[in-house]
Amino acid sequence: MSSTDIAINQTDMHHGHDEHDHHHDLNFIEKYIFSQDHKVIAKQYLFTGIIWAFIGGFLSILFRLQLGWPEATFTFLEPILGGWVQNGKLDPEFYLALVTMHGTIMVFFVLTAGLSGTFSNFLIPLQIGARDMASGFMNMLSYWIFFLSSVVMFSSLFIETGPAGGGWTVYPPLSALPQAISGSGMGMTLWLIAMALFIVSTLLGGINYIVTIINLRTKGMSMTKLPLTIWAFLLTAILGLLSFPVLFSAALLLIFDRSFGTSFYLSDIYIAGEALSNTGGSPILFQHLFWFLGHPEVYIVILPAFGIVSEVIATNSRKPIFGYRAMIGSMLGISVLSFVVWAHHMFVTGMNPFLGSVFMFLTLIIAVPSAVKVFNWIATLWRGNIRFSAAMLFAVGFVSLFISGGLTGIILGNSALDIQLHDTYFVVAHFHLVMGAAAFFGMFTGVYHWFPKMFGRMMDEKLGFVHFWLTFISVYLVFLPMHYVGIAGFPRRYYNWTGFEAFNMFTDLNTFISIAAILGFTAQFVFLFNFIYSIFKGRRASLNPWHSNTLEWTTPVNPGHGNWPGEIPTVYRWPYDYSKPGAAEDFIPQHVPFSETQSSNLPQERVLE
Repeated sequence: MSSTDIAINQTDMHHGHDEHDHHHDLNFIEKYIFSQDHKVIAKQYLFTGIIWAFIGGFLSILFRLQLGWPEATFTFLEPILGGWVQNGKLDPEFYLALVTMHGTIMVFFVLTAGLSGTFSNFLIPLQIGARDMASGFMNMLSYWIFFLSSVVMFSSLFIETGPAGGGWTVYPPLSALPQAISGSGMGMTLWLIAMALFIVSTLLGGINYIVTIINLRTKGMSMTKLPLTIWAFLLTAILGLLSFPVLFSAALLLIFDRSFGTSFYLSDIYIAGEALSNTGGSPILFQHLFWFLGHPEVYIVILPAFGIVSEVIATNSRKPIFGYRAMIGSMLGISVLSFVVWAHHMFVTGMNPFLGSVFMFLTLIIAVPSAVKVFNWIATLWRGNIRFSAAMLFAVGFVSLFISGGLTGIILGNSALDIQLHDTYFVVAHFHLVMGAAAFFGMFTGVYHWFPKMFGRMMDEKLGFVHFWLTFISVYLVFLPMHYVGIAGFPRRYYNWTGFEAFNMFTDLNTFISIAAILGFTAQFVFLFNFIYSIFKGRRASLNPWHSNTLEWTTPVNPGHGNWPGEIPTVYRWPYDYSKPGAAEDFIPQHVPFSETQSSNLPQERVLE
């Protein structure tokens, strides 16, 4: 065989874009279902996440109906909810189950798996210049274990005793005693099994992301030339790897207490006047274990959004990101500090006030790197040549939500104030703005921005604008009033508050919040229509529709397995060379050598040649 033949064969091996070359031996199941291609797995995570988001959103509408109109009868819900609605009234225990499942689904199944699973999988190999993940098989396994976890969690909605009902934090002793309420029965067991599977899936994915970023970067792609998205995904994976095993241990001990008669969390319990034999356990132990994951978890949710928003703001401001190294430093600072603030969730557990002051101090310090990020985003926007695409609107909306939600975090981080506000709607409003809605906005930013790379077509921008404004307005209309009712002491997780004279003045406000929530949920169907329609009928995308610098835009419009048909590009520069003085265009992709941009090279870049 001649050297020319060998060269042609090697090109064929790398081609990937030509179906005949690479996929002639892959059937439908291997290619689209049990696929080991990171792009297909990313889409599987995205589709599953979207389905879960609509389920979680629907559950929230059900309990908002109850809160907005506590004395009304909802006979139209009887065909949907069956025995959980008696004479048009929602069952109080089912209300608690709705709150529990809404929180679990949104935090773990949508904003952890849906956000990180989609964009870590999709962007890591494309942006670092790799053919695929370090282990395609492990990647596939990660998704299908998540899918199995989803099936278990979803099935718990349909059992006779109802789904888990102890709040999304499932504090014992309520969750540890199957006889306590119906929501502590079979539903809780399924919740724990689903979460154990979910954690295994997250760990498999996290190991893969870390190894891929560290080992598989293309030639020239040093750590300081990585897009901020990749830094965010790397730190997210490290946080998950260090914190999720602690939740796994908490869940395992809870399973032991529930099913095998141990007393890790139980002591001195009386049910209906009868003493249980459990002694020596502490429910506070569970809170420590849970929140040791729980606080890094909120950063696992928000860090990928940080990365996505940084990338989109720089691209659409046509400016280099302000303070690239400060952005990396702030994410590193947040990641380290997120492990030493968990007990700020536990100021009311009777902890030593001195210990409380330590956690309060550390909690307030974590606001500093967060403020650095906000300052840098605003500085990037400042005097930029801004293009208001749908993705850019959601990125700016994210910054807005992160500021408004973050400011109330400073209030709650103060233990003297938190003791008054704990378990009120003020807390609900805070974390929904800063973590829930903000992370969703980060997710929408990513979908609108990378949709052309995922599906080779463009989403409709006008529908994107409608989706943004309806969502943005309704999020603020839902969560701003909650701060006021929370300051007045309005408690979380109460099924009906009309028996309390002090809270009756909030009837109208609760109705208003519920109407805004229904509006916000309805707005997501605009997105759903746009998303599904654009996959099949959207305008065909060009190679680099946003004039972006990162490597994923150097692949074909619909990249095949292996991503690049020929050789992987070499990287010469950082990913934010936008509007460089002297340059022919307002962007210079990472793979363009300095020898081709003599007119815009800085003095130190001339030396590099």
